[in-house]
Amino acid sequence: MLHKTKGIVISHVKYGETSIIIQIYTEKFGIQSYIENGVRKAKAKNKMAIFQPLTLLDLVVYKKSNSSINRISEIKVSPPFRSIPYEIIKSSMGIFLAEMLNHILRGEEDENPLMFEFIEKSLVYFDQKESFYVNFHLQFLIQLTAFLGFKPANAHEMIQEVSDFHHVKLRPDEIQKLEELIENDISEEVKLTGEQRQQLIKVIIFFYQIHSHSFKEIKSLKILHEVLN
Repeated sequence: MLHKTKGIVISHVKYGETSIIIQIYTEKFGIQSYIENGVRKAKAKNKMAIFQPLTLLDLVVYKKSNSSINRISEIKVSPPFRSIPYEIIKSSMGIFLAEMLNHILRGEEDENPLMFEFIEKSLVYFDQKESFYVNFHLQFLIQLTAFLGFKPANAHEMIQEVSDFHHVKLRPDEIQKLEELIENDISEEVKLTGEQRQQLIKVIIFFYQIHSHSFKEIKSLKILHEVLN
């Protein structure tokens, strides 16, 4: 049966000589796997650029209850990004967030329109923002916890949870900045130094690891630190 749904590309892997399997977070079905045949051919109908992580899509897809991998009937980029794939800071942050989402959304196979809308609108906002976006990844991950069901009430609660599993010691100024990230949405500017940013992203990743139980190392984090600093 065919269904219309929005989707956000999370990742893809090569399959065979010319095909790929794409992980897409869909508005209607949560995280889904789709096979796209022949996409790595020179004259492919759908180019590989369509399947880069975080690309926003309008889809018509097949959905079979007894199949873990389905197919895409129609696909359209909507809206196309203007800056995320082309600016080094934004693209590095995008790679990091896609890797995080690949772990976070694993197993999220139920419809969650509010979380989908938050992720979609946040990415559009990030793409359109022309300045003061270097802390977007921290703000996004903090606010996403509300849709996953484990948003901390305040910075001290978050630090206490992390401290039960990891040795973490934040300075008073870092605790205050973490409080600002929790209290404010992604449209509020939170000013951080490079050192504060590195300390807080470490705490946020630890916090996700405790609640998600699905990942350890984030490979793109080192590159992101280098680009931002």
